[in-house]
Amino acid sequence: MLKKVRVLIVDDSALVREILDRGLSLDPGIEVVGRASDVYAARDKIVFLKPDVITLDIEMPGMDGVEFLKRLMPQYPLPVVVVSSLSLEGSRITLDALKAGAVDYIPKPSSNIGSGLKDMILELSDKIKTAAAVDVSKWKKSRDRQIGEAVFAQAALDNSTDKVIAIGASTGGTIAIDKIIRSFPSNMPGTVIVQHMPPVFTKMFAESLNKTSRVEVKEAENGDRVITGRVLIAPGGYQMEVTRSGGQYRVKCFEGEKVNSHCPSVDVLFKSVASSAGSNAVGVILTGMGRDGADGMLAMHRAGARNLAQDEETCVVYGMPKEAVKTGGVDKTVSLFDLTDSIVRMIQDMRG
Repeated sequence: MLKKVRVLIVDDSALVREILDRGLSLDPGIEVVGRASDVYAARDKIVFLKPDVITLDIEMPGMDGVEFLKRLMPQYPLPVVVVSSLSLEGSRITLDALKAGAVDYIPKPSSNIGSGLKDMILELSDKIKTAAAVDVSKWKKSRDRQIGEAVFAQAALDNSTDKVIAIGASTGGTIAIDKIIRSFPSNMPGTVIVQHMPPVFTKMFAESLNKTSRVEVKEAENGDRVITGRVLIAPGGYQMEVTRSGGQYRVKCFEGEKVNSHCPSVDVLFKSVASSAGSNAVGVILTGMGRDGADGMLAMHRAGARNLAQDEETCVVYGMPKEAVKTGGVDKTVSLFDLTDSIVRMIQDMRG
């Protein structure tokens, strides 16, 4: 019999605590061992209850969830799944929580119990069980380590305006993408990214990256050009494809069905890049749960693209990269901290 994942629920709303407790307790693989109405009560219950995973509300009176994480993780590292509102402020704080060590996040349930609650609980259950298997000590080892700018990047990227970089990520991807994009030189080829995120979050994520990067980073809008020095993040709730007309690459953002349970989907992006860019593309699959991107990466490989996967050691969840490797679409598996250099070297080889 499999050991149940022991969960501590931390939320200042009694209604939300009750909803989460009842919903999660229906999963035979999860045991809710306690509830806490604030981080002070949570701190004491962590010591006595020894949960495997914490669900954490981040907008609470007194000490908020982000400050709690900053104090908790260095001393008592535990997998944390943030339960956040979909507001602008909620999404901003959620990004801060992920930087502070949270493994994943999910939008907070509505007080209307019938409004999408069942799907939310199922998704949260999956995220909790995935989080329970995460080695949080990896976060401590890598949190302050940044990727150096690729060696000889300026020269290597000259005359690479017809190249496209496509990146896909899920659980743990916000931190990985942040480190990669910060390391991009200003003349990096046009880059398109799918990070599994709901609406609002993607815009805040793009704006956050833009403030700390040498390239322009923005949430993609339909018709945006994919050009040197620009990174386009697929908007939450929309599928994104890359199209080519003459010598120009553009993105098409549209409302579509979920693919692999995701909208945006990495497979949708990668398959479009295979069709529109072919051997002029480099694909990168990062940390994440599931297999979204595996088929698309294989399509890119068959079209002549060069593909990279993040290695298991630096992944928060070695799911998506593992599946892409198994499918046969990956040319090389590398550490997160070698990815930018590897991308540049691939682009340089493509010119040879």
